[in-house]
Amino acid sequence: MNGTTLAAVITLLTLAPALAQQAATPPAPPPPDFSKVEIKTTDLGDGVYMLEGQGGNMTLATAKSGAILVDSQFAPLHDKIKAAIAAVTPQPVKYLVNTHFHGDHTGGNEAFANEGATIVANVKVRTRLKKGTPNFLTGAQNPPAPKAALPTNTYTHQLKLSLPGRIAELRHPDNAHTDGDTYVYFKSANVIATGDTFTNGRYPNIDTLNGGNIKGMIAATDAYLKLANDNTKIVPGHGPLAGKAALVDYRTMLVTARDRMTRLIKEGKTEDDVLAAKPFADLDAKWAPNETASKNFIRAVYASLAKKPWIKPWGKKS
Repeated sequence: MNGTTLAAVITLLTLAPALAQQAATPPAPPPPDFSKVEIKTTDLGDGVYMLEGQGGNMTLATAKSGAILVDSQFAPLHDKIKAAIAAVTPQPVKYLVNTHFHGDHTGGNEAFANEGATIVANVKVRTRLKKGTPNFLTGAQNPPAPKAALPTNTYTHQLKLSLPGRIAELRHPDNAHTDGDTYVYFKSANVIATGDTFTNGRYPNIDTLNGGNIKGMIAATDAYLKLANDNTKIVPGHGPLAGKAALVDYRTMLVTARDRMTRLIKEGKTEDDVLAAKPFADLDAKWAPNETASKNFIRAVYASLAKKPWIKPWGKKS
């Protein structure tokens, strides 16, 4: 591991709880002990699996001559992820798809690329990883990713990846969780991997500092609902495996939040006014694991709908 990679891992370890889901503001909890993380594998049928560990959920789709992996969690988990893959297929990972640029979904890029995987993402993911991007929770500048960790197969709107016996449809929802999101549809398996545009049972992080917007989150959810039926298995960015009913509940929450915030902004309320009003108090019981998550979601929705872009890091006092 070179110096740049080590620095990136240290930064990711510090920010991991925040990136994963609405973590507490500084002082941050200690970084996760990756030695204790176990990779859980769930069989979704038709050679497709959901992998859970530390960070964003992953999806593995096997084929006759290789496999497609959606997201790669953190670099220190690479060997454990690789072992979990080997337990269900002897084939190597041919394509690694990044659903967005956040470190809990891209940390394994370099290691998988060095083993021969082609990293695939929306073109904006490559741009952000190459340049280094400010963290939307703290404002800290993440360092540029190593060259080997950068996507080498990029697309703008949609792309198909094909292996013998397997097709993955990649599509880009505009300005949802970030400005470079990808969701992956495995039609034959009736599986959708959403990345962080959908988080099951909790408020999503919406990275308004890097192009995210609640309007795009709703539009992405609408796209998933058009693809889904009662048997569709939906792998969220965070949270347990979901079905269509959970996605409907999630969309209802997003629309309710958007509509309430729109009214408050039209009334001339400031961000501080809105925070004091607690407009999502009834939603918090189901969707907010703590008060920080509630406040961060309020800030993100306000930022999405206010006339002036909101770029203040969430860890700072409003």
